[in-house]
This record gives sequence, structure tokens and C-alpha cells, in this order.
Amino acid sequence: MKINWGTGIVIAIALFMSFILYFVIKVQSNSKYDNELVVEEYYKHDANFGNEMVRVQNAEDLAQKPIITKTKEGVTIVFPNVYIPNKIKGKVSLYRPSNKKLDFEIPISLSNPTLLIPKSKLVGGRWDINMEWQYDGKAYLTKDLIYID
Repeated sequence: MKINWGTGIVIAIALFMSFILYFVIKVQSNSKYDNELVVEEYYKHDANFGNEMVRVQNAEDLAQKPIITKTKEGVTIVFPNVYIPNKIKGKVSLYRPSNKKLDFEIPISLSNPTLLIPKSKLVGGRWDINMEWQYDGKAYLTKDLIYID
């Protein structure tokens, strides 16, 4: 059986389209290739970007800043002694870029200047930490990045 050049081109295009369609279906059905948004409502998030930058600048202007460190027990956040611990209010958001299902928040309610996030809640890898807090009516936003072994 002899195939002319027109039939060959049609067969080649059909094979190429099948090849591309196979990979599209594979990527859409496999959870390994999930493409999640960083923020669910990113338009609302971007509308508040100016306010966020003011809070970040407030945190940068502090003479004594909270210190976020990785320890054997987990992640500790230590506020300087100039702050009265029970007047600090806010939340700590831990964001896992590779898996949205691991994200969680912890409220800041202190009786001493140290907040511990237990290692049992943290899976190994990269964690983005956003600490939104208020003290004496002024809002602060501290951002940090930490790697857990």
C-alpha cells in the first residue's frame, strides 16, 4: 500500500495532536502537577498591598524586632522584653508553597515573650512565615522564610 504525501501530513498532524493531548490529560489528572494559586482571592489581596507595605515598614522601623528561629522543638518566635506579652495580639500564618493543604495559622496569645510552634505540626521543607501583630494600636507585619529538616 502506498501513502501519498497528503495522507502522510494528515497522519503526522494527527499523531502530533494525540501526543500533545496525552500530556495535557496526564498533567490535568495527576495531583503531582497541581497548579494552585498562592492566594485564593489575589485581586482583594493586591488591593490591600499598600496597607501591607505600611505594616511591613512599621516592623522594619522597630529598634528591637521579634526573632524567629528554628530549634529542636520547632520554630520559636521571641518578642523583645520592651513589649508586655499579654498586650501583643495577632496571628502567625505558616504557608507551605509546595502544598496548600499544609498551611495553617496560630493566634498570638502570650503570657511570656516566647511563642513556640511545635515541630510535630511542621513537615520538612520550606515554610513562609507571616506574622501579623498589633501592639498599642499599631499594626506590624513580619515576614520570614524558614527551612525545616
